[in-house]
Amino acid sequence: MDCKIEVITLSVTDVDRALEFYTQKAGFGLDVDYHPAASFRVVQLTPPGSACSVQIGAGLTDAAPGSTRATYLAVTDIEAAHRELTGRGVKVSDIRHKAPIDDWKGGFEPGPDLQRRDYASFADFADPDGNTWTLQEIGHRAP
Repeated sequence: MDCKIEVITLSVTDVDRALEFYTQKAGFGLDVDYHPAASFRVVQLTPPGSACSVQIGAGLTDAAPGSTRATYLAVTDIEAAHRELTGRGVKVSDIRHKAPIDDWKGGFEPGPDLQRRDYASFADFADPDGNTWTLQEIGHRAP
């Protein structure tokens, strides 16, 4: 049986504010903004290059706004992703990498992994409600 994650739902307090953040600052594409009633709205957004979309809206979930933590976005160049997001006004944490990587027990050191190994370098940001995202470098190729 094949199972693919197609959509994740985030709870937000202000749909329009979150829509602006995700499209203008995080660079997600707007797929759908369906608003048939005052109490129901579905906004679907997709990160660039992703097969999985994100839904925000009204009447979609009973989760507390801002309660989603550490949703991962895989990027091929953590430094470029960091520059792009901060250039758009997103507050992104400093880049960090696993250390020591050969016997990793949860520790980190500043900056990207020197060998740019997959799954070793990270940075984080949050949307206006506090839903958090983790950038993780996978597939980096030196220019």
